[in-house]
Amino acid sequence: MANCEPSVHQFMDLRVPEYAYMFGFLQADGHLQRGVGQKGKLSVEINARDAELLRRFQKLTPYYTSITERTRSTNFARAHNSAAWTLCSLEARTRLNELGLPYGRKSKTIAPPSGEFSRHDYLRGVIDADGSVGYTSRGFPFVSLTTASTAIAEYLSCYAKEVTGAQRTIKRNTRDGIYNVLYTMEVAQDLALDLYYPGCLSLERKYVAADSLADWTRPANMRAAYTARRWTELEDRILLRHNSPTSAAEALGRTVQSCSLRLWRLRSGQVSMPSHQ
Repeated sequence: MANCEPSVHQFMDLRVPEYAYMFGFLQADGHLQRGVGQKGKLSVEINARDAELLRRFQKLTPYYTSITERTRSTNFARAHNSAAWTLCSLEARTRLNELGLPYGRKSKTIAPPSGEFSRHDYLRGVIDADGSVGYTSRGFPFVSLTTASTAIAEYLSCYAKEVTGAQRTIKRNTRDGIYNVLYTMEVAQDLALDLYYPGCLSLERKYVAADSLADWTRPANMRAAYTARRWTELEDRILLRHNSPTSAAEALGRTVQSCSLRLWRLRSGQVSMPSHQ
C-alpha cells in the first residue's frame, strides 16, 4: 500500500524529526541490497509486536512499500513472529544511500549524517534499533547502545556529555570488538528525558520504558553520584616531587590508590608529564 501524503521532495529531510528518527533506525537495523541492473531493495525486519512502527514508516514514505509477517524458528525461540518492511524504489534507495546508508554489510561503517539533522531524534532511532532503555536487575535506570561503529559510539558519547555532563571513554570489548555505551542512574534519566519526549516517533515499548525512568529516585541510603576529580598539572608536580603515593595522598587530599595509579600513568607515558617540573 502506498501513502502519498509526504512529498517526494521532502522525503528524508533529516531536519524533520520523524525522518531523522527513521534514518537512524534504518542505519542501525535496515539492510540495503543491490540487485541486477537498477534493481534492489531496502528492508527492515523487527518483532511483530513492533509492527506499528513499520506502518508509520510506510505512511512517511511517498513510494510503494510493503509489510509482510512471518513465523520462523530461531536460536532464541521455537516460533518467532516478525514483520518486515520493504522499499524497492531506486530513487528512494539512492536518496538513503547518499545520506549515509551503505549497501551491504554496514555495521562498522555507518556514521551520523554530514548535513543538518535533528540530533536527538536520530539518536533515538539508533537506540530503538540497537540499544536498550529501562531498569537493571537491581532496579536502577539505564540507557545503553551496542554498536560496531566507532563514529556512532563517539557521537552518542559527545551528545550525552552535552546533555548530562557525563563523560564516557568508549572502547571496543575484547570478546567481539563491539562498543557497549552505558548510562545509569540520574544520567540515564536525563538522557532518556531528552531523547524520548512526548509525542515523538519511537517504539512504543521503549517510549513507555523511558517514560517510567522519571519515577525513579535515588534511595536515601545510596551515596550521591560520584563525580571524578580531574588531575591538574600542579597536583602532578606535587605527586612527582613526593615520589610516594602515601605522602602525596596526604598532601593532596586524595587516596593512596588514586596517587599510585596516577604516578604509574605518568611514569609509563600514558599521560603527559606536567610542564615546568
